[in-house]
Amino acid sequence: MFTLITAFRSLVAYVFVIGYIVIIGTPALLIALATNTHAHLIALGINCIRIAMGILGIKAEVAGAEYIQHHRSALYTVNHASNVEPPILFAVLRSLTPKLKVVYKAVLRKTPILGRGFDQVGFVPIEREHRERATQAIDRAAASVQSGNSLLMFPEGTRSRTGELLPFKKGAFVLALKAQAPIVPAAIFGAARAMRPGSPLIWPTTVRVHFGPPIETTGLQIAQRDQLTERVRNEVARLLAEAAAADAAATRH
Repeated sequence: MFTLITAFRSLVAYVFVIGYIVIIGTPALLIALATNTHAHLIALGINCIRIAMGILGIKAEVAGAEYIQHHRSALYTVNHASNVEPPILFAVLRSLTPKLKVVYKAVLRKTPILGRGFDQVGFVPIEREHRERATQAIDRAAASVQSGNSLLMFPEGTRSRTGELLPFKKGAFVLALKAQAPIVPAAIFGAARAMRPGSPLIWPTTVRVHFGPPIETTGLQIAQRDQLTERVRNEVARLLAEAAAADAAATRH
């Protein structure tokens, strides 16, 4: 019975999101293109995410919110184990919008309406398989941060199928060093329960997002990217263990 209810809620959420994008997103995008604005697109996107989370029964518990940098640009580096994580994190960090941008896989740029919307709001597509284009994307992202925006990034480069933290790609840290921007390490735990690999069903659950103190990069050089990568990865690993422990404690009670 629970599986049937989950399947129904998942179907309703899928239909809602698709309908929202087509019926509300299309005219909103046309207005954005005509007026060269985008703040309303982000507000509508966050509204869509929050309603979908409500339909699906997904809740987000946040720890370390005091480390979110409201007064300056920063890079938010987060682990990645599920497709539902990016929208959840964007909703969690909604207080940073419209200056919060996302670095995402360029293949998603081909998605109808969404791809054009991502361009309009200043999200940065990256092709990790194409070295020259990836470098150009990093330069664009660094310029975006220097202009006052913050970035949400997933330095593992792909989803972890086991939940274990994968090696970090160095692009995020080269970007941070070029922009001389602080890095806010973060961990998200529990999203893999919501959407399991190979299944379209999205299960109700509580997702925990833990932020850590910012790691400064001012004065650091590109040659120090390896040390910076290791330091941030170790902090994300610590936060992930902390979030897992908090989740286990909540389950026991």
